[in-house]
Amino acid sequence: MELAKQLLLLAIRWVRPTVRGTKPVLCNGLSAVPLEDRILILKKGSKPDDRIWFLEIDTQYVRQQQKILGTEVVAWSKGVIGNAEKPVVISGPSGVGKGTLISMLMKEFPSMFGFSVSHTTRAPRGIEKDGVHYHFTEKSIMEKEIKEGKFLEFASVHGNLYGTSVEAVELVADAGKRCILDIDVQGARSVRASTLEAIFIFICPPSMEELEKRLRDRGTETEEQILKRLRNADAEIEQGKSSQIFDFILYNDNLEECHERLKKLLGLDDFVTAPPISGPIEIDLPMDHSVSKIDNKIIINCISSGEKESKNLVILDVSSLKGGAPGRTRGLNFQAIGSFSNGLNGIDQLS
Repeated sequence: MELAKQLLLLAIRWVRPTVRGTKPVLCNGLSAVPLEDRILILKKGSKPDDRIWFLEIDTQYVRQQQKILGTEVVAWSKGVIGNAEKPVVISGPSGVGKGTLISMLMKEFPSMFGFSVSHTTRAPRGIEKDGVHYHFTEKSIMEKEIKEGKFLEFASVHGNLYGTSVEAVELVADAGKRCILDIDVQGARSVRASTLEAIFIFICPPSMEELEKRLRDRGTETEEQILKRLRNADAEIEQGKSSQIFDFILYNDNLEECHERLKKLLGLDDFVTAPPISGPIEIDLPMDHSVSKIDNKIIINCISSGEKESKNLVILDVSSLKGGAPGRTRGLNFQAIGSFSNGLNGIDQLS
C-alpha cells in the first residue's frame, strides 16, 4: 500500500526519476506485482535467465542515490532464484601471508572459490588482457560508475583508479563460486559500508618482529620499502583489531595451522573435497500466464493449450530477498506444482 502511494505521488507530480542499475531489454509483455519497497517484473517471451526483474523504489541503494543526487531515483536489478555463498573479504598487512593462505584455499577447493576481476584506469602492460587481469576502463567512466554506487571499493594509486565493482563480484556468484576479495583495510571498510553481505577476516602476524623478518626474507624490497611497509602494517593492524570492520582475526604464527583455522571459519574443515556450488536456477514461463499475490507468495498461473488444456502453478516466495541494485536481487525461492487439470499430480520444491 505504501509503495502504491509513492507511485501515485510520483505520477501526480509528473516527476521523471533518475534510473539506475542495468535496464532489462524490451519484451513482448510483462506482469508486475508491487512489493514493499520494489516492484516484481515478470517478462513475457524472454529467455529463462532474463525472466525476473525488480524495479526498486525505496531500497537502501535507492535512498542512498536520492540523498546524493537530491532527486527521485528508481533502480533496476535482475532477480535470481536461490542464494549465493557470502563473499569472503580477507585483509592484512604486506608480508603477513594472506596471499599464500588464499592460494592454499583455492588450490584445495578449485571449484568452490573465485576471484573478482578488478577495474583500473591505467593502460594494459605486456601480456595483460582485458577482463582477465583487469577490466581496463576510462577514468571518466569509472568516476561516473563510482558516483552511481557501482563500486564496492576503490583507490587512487599514482594517478590511476583501481577498484572492485559490484558486477565483478556478482559474476563470480553467477558462475556458482564463492568470491574472495583480497583488499586492504580501507577497502574492507568501504565494502562493510556497502550493501554487500560478506565475511570479513583480518590476518595478523604473531608480532611486528616476525613480520619484519618475513619481509626481509623475501628479498624483494629495498630498505626504504621495508620500513614503509612496516609503518603501514602497524597502522593496519591497529585498525584491523579496533575498527569493528572484521568478523574474525586470525594470527598467522604457523601457516598450516592458520590455514586449518581459516577453513573452519568458512565451514570447510570437514570436507576432503568441497562439493561444487550450483549456479543460479532458471525459471521458464509460458507467454500465457496470470499473476496474483498472497502475503509473500507470488502465484503464477500458467496455462498450456493442447489436446487437453492443462494448468500449472509456480509459487514464488519473496520473503527472503537479498541484495539488489546495483547488483542482483537474490533469495527468491519457488515451488512448481504440476498439472492440476484433474487435481494436483505433484510438487517440486526448488530453492
